Amino acid sequence: MAIIMKLSVIILAAGQGTRMKSALPKVMHKLAGIPMLEHVYNRSLELGAEDIHIVYGHGGEHLHDYCSDFDVEWVLQDQQLGTAHAVQQASPGIADDHIVLILYGDVPLIKSKTLKALIDNVSSDSISLLTVVLEDPCGYGRIIRHDGEAVAIVEHKDATEEQKKITEVNTGILALHAGYLNECLNKIDNRNVQGEYYLTDVIQLGVKDGKKIITSQPDNTYEVEGVNDRKQLSKLERIKQQEQVELIMAEGVSVADPARIDIRGELDIGSDSFIDINCVFAGNVTVGRNVTIGPGCVISDSTIADGCIIKPYSVIEKATIDNNVEVGPFARLRPGAHLKQNSRVGNFVEVKNTQLGEGSKASHLSYLGDTEVGSMVNIGAGTITCNYDGANKHKTIIKDGAFIGSDTQLVAPVTVGKNATIGAGSTITRDTEDEKLTLSRTAQKTIKGWERPKKI
Repeated sequence: MAIIMKLSVIILAAGQGTRMKSALPKVMHKLAGIPMLEHVYNRSLELGAEDIHIVYGHGGEHLHDYCSDFDVEWVLQDQQLGTAHAVQQASPGIADDHIVLILYGDVPLIKSKTLKALIDNVSSDSISLLTVVLEDPCGYGRIIRHDGEAVAIVEHKDATEEQKKITEVNTGILALHAGYLNECLNKIDNRNVQGEYYLTDVIQLGVKDGKKIITSQPDNTYEVEGVNDRKQLSKLERIKQQEQVELIMAEGVSVADPARIDIRGELDIGSDSFIDINCVFAGNVTVGRNVTIGPGCVISDSTIADGCIIKPYSVIEKATIDNNVEVGPFARLRPGAHLKQNSRVGNFVEVKNTQLGEGSKASHLSYLGDTEVGSMVNIGAGTITCNYDGANKHKTIIKDGAFIGSDTQLVAPVTVGKNATIGAGSTITRDTEDEKLTLSRTAQKTIKGWERPKKI
């Protein structure tokens, strides 16, 4: 039985990724909202690795800048001389009594369950190898067996025509004791068609030294699929999305069409909720029970409590929504928006860094920025809080029970009194009194002799 507490992981991420046609390192291209490399790093953490080593190459010098929060040792592979050479850049720094797991930064869908089974097969007398059976094994190293036992891996370019008929192939993922790995790496040469140092030669060396090669397989072949171009990345993206949707559906969430939803991060959603088509969830999103989310909504890094209705095409970013709130359609909640219980934000309303009190409403065509709105307030259509003077932001306070007439401008800093009424079409530049009507209008008049301009 492998000792997980003494696990070291080497992640190979030095490939140039030329087929991606991108200035971005291949392993930094995102799948389900996070870089492929981060998926592999997260699996390493889930396995309880004591140390993680990422091997990168030329063109990836800024890789660790993108992943500055990773707790890893970054190792440069100066020359691209093969997989064994890449592993050898990191392996000397690993304690001999550790188990080493070799992973790949462009194989993002590998599961912890698969890797745990692989690691558990490692002993002082064995090497653990992950293989997979493919209908079309072209391009992959073939697993050579003798009397049922794996004895070697032959790369496709080095294989005979008979060996190319073998459908069990090497995934490149293996685990063994670090001390023995280093012994093998010192013996590997590059006498092969490609002139590279193959990590697969460890298997032949192990057999020669009397080690047993124990193979295991993933539940699904896509777990070991690598990404070399954008088409392959797109294929794995849909597989990952399908997996995530199936998980939330198993927890009691209804989804109108599982093929038309994207979860680009973490979505924690309660039972009896419903998600309509073409919704995107990014970052960390928490949604309560019995929530309805209409089509075309984009929700990121936000919390939505029980019983809410999010109507179509609303955009919600870094916002907090309490119980039984209605949002939209076509509403935008920006960072710092907090809608309290039973409040409502309607169509074409934008809310930023604003608290909307319990039972308050802004039903249409308004902007509320840097505002504190009390309870049971009515914000009329076209109301704007003028929070920016060109240099600094200022706050608007609207106290409980206030009624703001349509097409009002509240020029911050300003306070609207409790139960105050603001007449439609007003521009308010000073604090208003409680319980009073305040308005700013000129007397209506008709200008005689005026003619509408005409095109010349």
